[in-house]
Amino acid sequence: MTDPKRDEELERAEAGEGVDELDELEEEPRNPFDNPYFLPVLLGGFALWCGWDGFISDKFLERPGTLWFNRVMFLVLGAGSAWLLLKARAQGTTSNDAP
Repeated sequence: MTDPKRDEELERAEAGEGVDELDELEEEPRNPFDNPYFLPVLLGGFALWCGWDGFISDKFLERPGTLWFNRVMFLVLGAGSAWLLLKARAQGTTSNDAP
């Protein structure tokens, strides 16, 4: 069986009519994971969680290995979140500048 939509696109391409990319993008459902701010916010949330357990909460005082893991991961995840946030903002400004 052939896909009628695909056949229509092939006929339009053969006739010299270009397939409009905006139409193609609008037809596909948006995925929330495609948002460039999704991963920085997720990593920032995990960084805050590790920071809470590593520096503020007294839950892990008797387990120094877990305490230091949370402190190190707070720094690593926070740096990764900041880097990805800057990258997402730069991607957003370059896509808005394009005509």
